[in-house]
Amino acid sequence: MMRRPSVAIAIGILAVIALLTVFGSQLAPQNPLTINAGALFQGPSAHHLLGTDYLGRDIASRLMAGTRVSVLTALEAVGIGLVLGALPGVATVFLGRWFDFAVNRVADALMTLPYVFFAVALTAAIGNGLPEAMLAVGILLAPWFFRITRAATLEHAKAQYVEAAELLGASKVHVIRTHVLRKVLPNIAVTTAQLAAGALLAVSFLTFLGIGVQPPAPTWGGILSSDLDYLSQAPWAPLIPAALIALTVGALNALADAFRDRAGAGTLVDVAPAFRSHPTMELADGDRQSQSAA
Repeated sequence: MMRRPSVAIAIGILAVIALLTVFGSQLAPQNPLTINAGALFQGPSAHHLLGTDYLGRDIASRLMAGTRVSVLTALEAVGIGLVLGALPGVATVFLGRWFDFAVNRVADALMTLPYVFFAVALTAAIGNGLPEAMLAVGILLAPWFFRITRAATLEHAKAQYVEAAELLGASKVHVIRTHVLRKVLPNIAVTTAQLAAGALLAVSFLTFLGIGVQPPAPTWGGILSSDLDYLSQAPWAPLIPAALIALTVGALNALADAFRDRAGAGTLVDVAPAFRSHPTMELADGDRQSQSAA
């Protein structure tokens, strides 16, 4: 994978983002909350690498300090979606049709909810914080993990080596852990990278609207929102946080494409196969076997 220039660039960008996530506040050249009334709307210089905002605060320091909140909350949403989606996605294939039907209907219902309104409603109910907002986003990411994981599990659950293991007395937990999960992991890796980009966009959008984190706490979306209010005084300012968001999202998508290509052409990246129920799957498999025999 590292031989591909796009992958090397993406990993380099994500390594810098990871460094800023861990040490951004310590590496910031200035205090991101310090107001300097004598340095409003200054352009990039040796003292202010990316200029200053409408209160004279150093933009580079605010972006570095705001990386931790933006990235960690996006990872929180992805982690919630992974746990709530991938585990039921594997379990539905082995726990019977009624459980499969019930979980699919819940996933269908969640996919109809707009995450912005759901995040606003949840933060209003349990508290106006970014972790609470990301809980809502993570719940709405779960159906995507569920459908991709279920479709990949259905593909491997009827394999001959799985049936042989069951005939030899292997438990369902052993079959899932030994024969199915390792086959499904490439699909989960691709989905995780793709949805991490979506979660980061969701964090930026929510903080852009002022949901979850209130000023003066720095976040990527919040910095972008405040810069747009003073576009006539500093037309270059919104380009910096927007470019940082775009680079990070692009790097995650490039890494997802590399994972997909490395896993092989059969790696599922579309949720459409997850709509199939067990009878439909068995019927399709029977049709293919009949055509092969003919």
